[in-house]
Amino acid sequence: MSDSVENLVLEHLRHIRGRVDKISNDTDDLKLRVGSLEEHVSLLHTDIAIIHKQLDQHGKRLERIERRLEIVDAG
Repeated sequence: MSDSVENLVLEHLRHIRGRVDKISNDTDDLKLRVGSLEEHVSLLHTDIAIIHKQLDQHGKRLERIERRLEIVDAG
């Protein structure tokens, strides 16, 4: 191959390598962001579970209060 062809090939390879490096960096960034989102979703699930448990407890307390006050519907 002539020097100009070799230089052209090397130039293209450098460009391709630069793009691959950028894609690799972008992929690493996306992995971090997805991991952070997964962590936040997990925390939201935990919060929702706690809220459900508290609602169940309040529902039981309300039923007891209604029974004591004899205001439970006969249905």
